[in-house]
Amino acid sequence: MTKDPFRRADASVDRRARPSAQAAGEDAWAVRPSRRHLLCRQAARCYRAGMQSDPVVTNPQFYRVIFENERVRVLEYLDRPGDETVPHRHPDSVMFTLTAFQRRLSSGGRSVDVDLPEGVARWLSAQEHSGSNIGDTATHTIFVELKEPAPVPLPPGGTAPLGPDTTEPRGALPD
Repeated sequence: MTKDPFRRADASVDRRARPSAQAAGEDAWAVRPSRRHLLCRQAARCYRAGMQSDPVVTNPQFYRVIFENERVRVLEYLDRPGDETVPHRHPDSVMFTLTAFQRRLSSGGRSVDVDLPEGVARWLSAQEHSGSNIGDTATHTIFVELKEPAPVPLPPGGTAPLGPDTTEPRGALPD
């Protein structure tokens, strides 16, 4: 019997007698995975499918995981002026800048220059890109990646986003 690496100790036991199980001669007290367990397994499968473009795998010198559970993964990103990343993918995320920085993000022949101050939180729609630090300061940011799928897909013919949302942030730290 192979051990399921995603088998969790918190799988629930369905203690209600299931007539269909009894009729089929099955154990009505069988352990059935909890909803949380199933979501965790689904997230793990989705995450494994995208591992080849996971920034922690493709750019381990810049990204590190500082927290992870079944719903979010929190990454710390730190680089120096002139550093460049190889292409990688981010799911829908919230980015919080710990330092002001200037970066150039590129994907599919498009580029966007990003100049963000210290202490702002921005929404980052799911995207694949590479980046380079084009400023004079280190880039230090925190990403809170959502593991749940986006609620609304891109419209047909819509352009995938590149870089963070540059609208006025809500909740920026006061000076």
